[in-house]
Amino acid sequence: MAIAPPPAKTLEELRFANSFAALGDAFSEVRSPTGIPNARLVAFSPAAAQLIDLRPGEETRPEFVALASGNALVRGMEPVAAMYGGHQFGVWAGQLGDGRAILLGEVHSANALGSGPWELQIKGGGMTAFSRFADGRAVVRSTVREFLASEAMDALGIPTTRALAMTAGDEPVLRERIERAATVIRMAPTFVRFGSFEIFHYRKGFEAVKALADYTIERYFPQIAPADGPVRYARFLEAVVDRTAMLMAEWQAVGFAHGVMNTDNFSILGLTLDYGPYGFIEAYDPGFICNHTDEGGRYAFGRQPSVGLWNCRALAVALSSLISEEDRKTALARYEPAFWTTYLVRMNAKLGLLESADGNVALVEDIVTLLAQRRVDWTNFWRALSHDDASALAMLGDDETSRAWFAHYLERAESDPRADAKRRIAMRAANPKFVLRNWVAQQAIEACEAGDDAVVRAVYDVLRTPYDEHPEHEAWAKTAPPEFAHLEVSCSS
Repeated sequence: MAIAPPPAKTLEELRFANSFAALGDAFSEVRSPTGIPNARLVAFSPAAAQLIDLRPGEETRPEFVALASGNALVRGMEPVAAMYGGHQFGVWAGQLGDGRAILLGEVHSANALGSGPWELQIKGGGMTAFSRFADGRAVVRSTVREFLASEAMDALGIPTTRALAMTAGDEPVLRERIERAATVIRMAPTFVRFGSFEIFHYRKGFEAVKALADYTIERYFPQIAPADGPVRYARFLEAVVDRTAMLMAEWQAVGFAHGVMNTDNFSILGLTLDYGPYGFIEAYDPGFICNHTDEGGRYAFGRQPSVGLWNCRALAVALSSLISEEDRKTALARYEPAFWTTYLVRMNAKLGLLESADGNVALVEDIVTLLAQRRVDWTNFWRALSHDDASALAMLGDDETSRAWFAHYLERAESDPRADAKRRIAMRAANPKFVLRNWVAQQAIEACEAGDDAVVRAVYDVLRTPYDEHPEHEAWAKTAPPEFAHLEVSCSS
């Protein structure tokens, strides 16, 4: 007998708590948002709303827009801004914290999709104790990018924070130019990050490290039993290492470059966190740098897996008061196998191969090398291959080297028991037609800045079903047109 889903709730019927705030003043400061004036709802994610049992249509109410723009709270919310530290571009930066984000509270969902707590956080809600010299605001440009990327990555099956809603107002904000203030309500089971532990370790606040570890394990790692005693901290580090390695593999397989892989931007749950100067690769290049302020290329696309491991080492140091050196080494040794296992599963699916045979590794390595040499569009090549070999060969270049790879590939594919048509269908379910190209995001941004929110919503709709054809938006599957060819993004993006 099927179990009926729980009834959807109005905004006022949602029940909020804030377990993170209950950790105390050492971890956060009480801070209510400062709303943006004359706010309008730009975009809303029904998929994210479903996770917290929010009733369809609530987003049309003025009360919802007031909440999403920082102009009102809902009963039970206990807003705080979190403190954390971080290594930025490999250098310890000391205290950082939620400079423009405020944790509103957490909702416990009863439905199967969203079971467990979901923290709601407003980004762009004004200054906090951690804003330093900044204004605590987000702008339309950065907020469109975060809203769309959050929901796009989820649709691609990549662990990520979510975005419930975006608003924009008319408050001027100075960045490289005068822009307009905006907010996003983002969601995650928790926003605890590597830097949340680092700040207390480097201050020798080892009791705080333990308190945060106990809180995180109890709430988000229920598979680690209290009866495990002190060894549970080692199990916790192992789980975080595994999740981080798997996330890096997902990024590499889909062609996603984060841009600012600082430890304060790494989720303890292995979620993609903080969408700033990200980019999806077009012409494939392992040296692709999506953040123009990353002059040394520390966070270039091809370096992401090694940076993920570097960050895990930094977390291991932060937990060294709880975990022995031997256990830390054991945990970190899990990273590389976890990465390669996940990466090869993803790449086999993209190739349409059921068996993870040894020969597939060379097949993957060879095609990635060829794509880099020929600067082929990453997303479009894999999508073409999921339709027919001739189209993919034409993109790669019909020469002896390419034909040799295809001969090897077809030899592997012939062992597949599925009919070719069924295999291609499975490939199209693993190779998206649409990713959020920076030039498409820029089109949405420019329209939104001009007061037209329809483009943001249309891009959202396409990216929520990225494996569908969407012939009316065929242009969004293509590489950047000339007018966007030299588009750059930075940390303020």
